[in-house]
Amino acid sequence: MSDPVAAKKGPYVVALKAGDYFYCTCGRSASQPFCDGSHKGTGFTPRKFTIEEDRKAGLCGCRASGNQPFCDGSHKDL
Repeated sequence: MSDPVAAKKGPYVVALKAGDYFYCTCGRSASQPFCDGSHKGTGFTPRKFTIEEDRKAGLCGCRASGNQPFCDGSHKDL
């Protein structure tokens, strides 16, 4: 498996409604930061996460966060 693509050097700040989401782990999705199936054949799989109540969140764009799908500031070290 190759390394993920850093789609953005910083977080995607998104408004999320309560429910399930699939975060793009490969960085190839055209629907960043969410999966669109572009990982097929790469060995990557999307990361399912659940939001319990409507809120804004910073989702990792660089794929280096230790707290994926959420940004932890790791992009500052890239």
